[in-house]
Amino acid sequence: MSLVLTDIADGVATLTLNNPDERNTMTHPMVEQIIAAMDRFEADENVGAVVVTGTPPAFCAGANLGNLAEATGESLGVIYEGFLRIARSPLPTLAAVNGAAVGAGMNLALGCDVRIMSDRAKLDTRFLQLGIHPGGGHTWMFRRIAGPQAAMAAVIFGQVLDGKEAERVGLAYKSVPADDLLEVAHEFAAKAAMAPRQLSIEAKQTILDMADVDNHPDAVARELRPQLWSTKQPWFAERLAALQSKISRR
Repeated sequence: MSLVLTDIADGVATLTLNNPDERNTMTHPMVEQIIAAMDRFEADENVGAVVVTGTPPAFCAGANLGNLAEATGESLGVIYEGFLRIARSPLPTLAAVNGAAVGAGMNLALGCDVRIMSDRAKLDTRFLQLGIHPGGGHTWMFRRIAGPQAAMAAVIFGQVLDGKEAERVGLAYKSVPADDLLEVAHEFAAKAAMAPRQLSIEAKQTILDMADVDNHPDAVARELRPQLWSTKQPWFAERLAALQSKISRR
């Protein structure tokens, strides 16, 4: 059985963790298949965005606890690569969180650019409840996305967030009915895939780089190079001509 299923449609690649009997927990073999799938997506010029989800009932219930019981820095790094590989992708990434996302599984969701959650899904850090310190950049990602209070509430005080609550605190962009999740996520990602691929990659990197920019003038300067670059690309002339033609027919 493949531990990772892949599909490409409308410029959107979907990566589905596929070990439902173990609630899609991350193991070394699964991580290897995640890495291989992402390598294929990024090498395919027809892929403009990636959706990450899990075969029900879970999104990803974390790292295999057997692996954690005998963990070393090296073995943890192997598991971390399952979500870090996706977090490093230059392509736009979207987590379609269909069920429980626990520990390293929550890291997988946090590592994506956008999270859309089923109203039945749960985000559960659970590290402290298992007697283990958070890892994989969990607290940094959480605090960066939703702020220190939300991170404290979940990590230290053990609050588990459903889709609506995750949306309220800003961890999820939106919560949708479970039956609509994959359709909504695909349509959402397809809008990113409609843009020129390299333009989306450049814009994503600019947004990430803005974390270190402190003022508006520096932000203007940071955007200038890629904006000028984009105006020299063939797609800009084509899309501008199409827009002008559309306006002239009104």
